[in-house]
Amino acid sequence: MLQTLTERLFDDGDRTDLDPFALFEEWFALAQEAEPNDPHALALATVDADGMPDVRMVLLNQRDARGFAFFTNFESAKGEQLHAHPSAAMLMHWKSLRRQVRVRGPVEVVTPAEADAYFASRHKGSQIASSASEQSRPLDSRQTLMDRVKTLESQIGDGPVTRPSHWSGFRIVPVSIEFWKDGQYRLHDRVRFTRKTPDAPWTNTRLYP
Repeated sequence: MLQTLTERLFDDGDRTDLDPFALFEEWFALAQEAEPNDPHALALATVDADGMPDVRMVLLNQRDARGFAFFTNFESAKGEQLHAHPSAAMLMHWKSLRRQVRVRGPVEVVTPAEADAYFASRHKGSQIASSASEQSRPLDSRQTLMDRVKTLESQIGDGPVTRPSHWSGFRIVPVSIEFWKDGQYRLHDRVRFTRKTPDAPWTNTRLYP
């Protein structure tokens, strides 16, 4: 019987040919079946101008062999932080599976075509909200925000919503991907894949829990 990628990952046999992106897809497919809400939610860590860490939940919107992408307001705190310090870490924790994936690496801006395509796929209400919100900046009342939304809805009417210039995406290009699976008595399984640069080959090693 053929082993799953996960079985091979935590086996003490040869793991040299394992692809961490393929492993992620196997785990993500399980999470989509098991997690009751937002299996694509991730904790994103950045640093500010003083080197102070900052973390928040965002959604994984795209993924492929290049890395893991999410979309946001570039004038938000995370947008400004990533433009100033283009490196990040992310964590996806699926409680129902008792598994997590940690990723670290440099960050790049997605192409305008990618941003346009994803923006077009969103619900019109979310498109308008992205245009109306001055994300991370002070707001005197919720009514002010709702008034801005109503004004935009009136201006746009039945027409399409144009992607705001300040709204696009970032891609984390991983140089480290760690897979963690819960074990009895905290004897967890951990394997970390690393590469020195985004175009270098992967190596991996088992870690003490």
